[in-house]
Amino acid sequence: MLEGWARQQAAQFLRSETIKPRLRLVRRMEEFTGLYPWQWTPHEGEAFIAHLRSPRPGRPKGIEVSTARGYEVTITLFVSYLLDQRYGWVRACMERFGEAPQEVFHEGNSVAHTVEFEANPSRRPLAYDEIQALFDAADARPGRIRSQGRKGALCALRDAAVLKTIYGYGTRRTETSKVDLVDLRRNPKMPVFGSYGSVLVRYGKTTKGAPPRRRTVLTVPELDWVTDTLDHWLTELRPHFSPGRHPALWVTERVGRLSPRSINEAFRNARDDAGLDPRLDLHCLRYSYISHLIEFGYPPQFVQEQVGHSHGSTTAIYTAVSNDYRNTLLEAAMKKRLGGDWDVTA
Repeated sequence: MLEGWARQQAAQFLRSETIKPRLRLVRRMEEFTGLYPWQWTPHEGEAFIAHLRSPRPGRPKGIEVSTARGYEVTITLFVSYLLDQRYGWVRACMERFGEAPQEVFHEGNSVAHTVEFEANPSRRPLAYDEIQALFDAADARPGRIRSQGRKGALCALRDAAVLKTIYGYGTRRTETSKVDLVDLRRNPKMPVFGSYGSVLVRYGKTTKGAPPRRRTVLTVPELDWVTDTLDHWLTELRPHFSPGRHPALWVTERVGRLSPRSINEAFRNARDDAGLDPRLDLHCLRYSYISHLIEFGYPPQFVQEQVGHSHGSTTAIYTAVSNDYRNTLLEAAMKKRLGGDWDVTA
């Protein structure tokens, strides 16, 4: 059954990174229930999700709502494959075992999709002072490593540049990891930025059965300091790694491509050094980029294209502008309505 389901997904051009976790989840449910898939009922599905919601070592609060929904969808896809008459599993199970697969999750026992955004609310944009504190902590880390006589100061300098670049272009961790030197491009309309007028993202987040999305992220004037960061990395820091002909923009001391996991670790180190909320994660820098572009006055369509969202509603979910920005808009609206002499303090 699992082999056949894997072939079906492969025929849809799904990646192995998508297929393998799905197969593991089915095996987890089989192990939990102690039953074969043709013996599963809604009772087993409900018990499985209830078990995962229960606190346990390493996850004191159980799984998130979005995770539970993903598990239910995966198991439903597997069962739908078994119930498809074109594959003959219902007939085979009835002939051999006298039982046939049945639906496990339905409207009455699956997570209701009532809101668009179900992620952890602690994943939020950082305020400007938090961004500054994060970067200050990242910049201070190499000096502290040197003073302690430890190795890793050069890597810490690289990590600080990586974090600033992620915020400067709003890229995801995997996109950042896979950027190559040739992806740094000039922008003919903004020659002032030199070779860092844009970044070509060739490995953007993909959808089911589709190749990675490509997009070009333009350097914006409000964040033009990122060009100095990139220039310093390429001309002064990167050569110390002796990268040779390695194409990656971000390389390791062993002349490999910097991994998404290492980028996550770089953020955690800087976050903890800065004393920021430990629930914040690397993706919060992308949230910050989106929100700050809106505050800078860029149209939502421009922001959507910069970050590679297919729908404007997704960009809106990520946007959380500051009170100062909203008050500025409110003051402008009141002056337009009541006249330029309107006093905000009156």
